[in-house]
Amino acid sequence: IINEVELIKCMNERVIAGAGLDTQEVEPPPAESDLWKLDNVFLTPHIGWRRLETRQRLVDMTADNIEAYVNGEPTHVVN
Repeated sequence: IINEVELIKCMNERVIAGAGLDTQEVEPPPAESDLWKLDNVFLTPHIGWRRLETRQRLVDMTADNIEAYVNGEPTHVVN
């Protein structure tokens, strides 16, 4: 979670060397957004989770959660 205005300011001043953003306050950012003008920002259209490693981690976590539940030791319980 970021303050987009402050991030843009820090990026312009090079307080932060670079940023990769998979989500923005408004998706897609409007054409006039300063995010498009920054050469040290990489924007993706909310698809950062699609990497093979990320999907494999999701599958592994799901399998671990099912196994824990079957063994009577559920994890990540929300009530």
